[in-house]
Amino acid sequence: MRDLIAAIDLGSNSFRLQVGRIVNDQIYPLDGLKEAVRLAAGLSPDKRLDQAAQQRGVLALQRFHERLRDFPANRVRAVATNTLRVAKNAPEFLIRAEAALGFPIEVIAGREEARLIYVGVAHTLPDPHKQQLVVDIGGGSTEFVIGKSFAPQLLESRYMGCVSFSLNFFPEGRIDKRGMKEAELAARRELQTISAAYRAAGWEEAVGSSGTAKALVEILEQNGLSSGGITRDGLEKLKTVLLRAGRLDALDLAGLKGDRLPVILGGFAIMSAVFKEFELEHMVFSEGALRQGVLYDLLGRYHHHDLRDATINAFVRRYGVDMRQAQQVADTACHLLGQLEPDMSDPDNDDHRFLRWAALVHEIGISVAHSSYHKHSAYIVGNADMPGFSRMDQARLARLVLAHRGKLERVASIDAASVDWLLIACLRLAVVIHRARDARGLPPATLQREGRGFSLTTAPGWLQKLPLTAAALEEERRQWQGLGRSLYVRALSLRTPVAS
Repeated sequence: MRDLIAAIDLGSNSFRLQVGRIVNDQIYPLDGLKEAVRLAAGLSPDKRLDQAAQQRGVLALQRFHERLRDFPANRVRAVATNTLRVAKNAPEFLIRAEAALGFPIEVIAGREEARLIYVGVAHTLPDPHKQQLVVDIGGGSTEFVIGKSFAPQLLESRYMGCVSFSLNFFPEGRIDKRGMKEAELAARRELQTISAAYRAAGWEEAVGSSGTAKALVEILEQNGLSSGGITRDGLEKLKTVLLRAGRLDALDLAGLKGDRLPVILGGFAIMSAVFKEFELEHMVFSEGALRQGVLYDLLGRYHHHDLRDATINAFVRRYGVDMRQAQQVADTACHLLGQLEPDMSDPDNDDHRFLRWAALVHEIGISVAHSSYHKHSAYIVGNADMPGFSRMDQARLARLVLAHRGKLERVASIDAASVDWLLIACLRLAVVIHRARDARGLPPATLQREGRGFSLTTAPGWLQKLPLTAAALEEERRQWQGLGRSLYVRALSLRTPVAS
């Protein structure tokens, strides 16, 4: 079990589980499960996921849970894509879904999905050092990547997928010229905003990944419409076959599997538009996809090569952060956290890492304006593309950054039992302690829990020498008191509260 890791892809069409074995920094597929949940088909016009689709998803995840029952939490990563990005009631479904799976589920942004897809594809290509155009048509969105040597250069996600297009343009499985034309034009309109930039960047090979591309390759090859891969000529011949059939249930195509039948028309229309808009003649297929990318990303974290660390460092550089100040705030905050919770003193502890990341980027908003910079910092962290971070990761990081100064009532909605209150307390105190920006190092102070709040015990005479810090701590006490929590600041020699 020690060398096994697992990835779950909660796609808009299918839920997939992939178990891999780690051998010499490579991942070898060991086991896989697929459930045709068709989550996107349960999305109402007002973007709410119906109960039937939710139940299909929960049942699939319960079956995955049986396979993953003995896996440690740090060996499993579950990601959700477009349908759960757009569904208004996704938070309610995710509670049920996580209970069924037994592991946390991350909703990832479109460009993060594209990055992970490319990581998965690049590890399956015979020559990843070629410049590749990767196209992944999913159930609710389609991702486009240009990359070379395992590094993505351009990343985009478009809100069009085989499930949504099949439902919108081919109702009840009807196939006619009008529906086909409208579907292709809709897809081309989505592509026109990116196609010029992608053609300018160029590629040596076009690669399709995931279910739609695989199904089209099998249909084209097994019906003699292509001698290998997906071709422009083959797609035109297939269109003629589809239109001649007139209805989905009248199709008789070798290689078209039953689980792919309901969504093949939408996937075909999008692929046809891709070929026309990107001026493609030929596309090969890769078995690599999102779940393989998640596995390799998880492998990187396992070997302490977490992309999130690189992303945080890139933000620090991009926004001109005072690194000395950010580092000493991070060191003090994490030092205080270790006093509150010794288990969290481990640098590999997730909460420890989030606190350090928040401390390193808490001042990036100064690059926008010094006034209310914490709000600017939180906005950037919450809305920027941050490779490696899920939407929930970014939302959590943004809350911590927003709460590092000013009114605590802004984050009063955080669950009273959440560990984030510990992180917020540590970050706020570290910012107060290092307000003078004088590189004073770790403070001679100990932070402990006291009732629903905290107590900070300092060395004798320390605060008397720092009247600015003492005044700031008094204001900090008032902020916590406003939330019904206490913050006591005591000097070791006094044994009584200085601020109470």
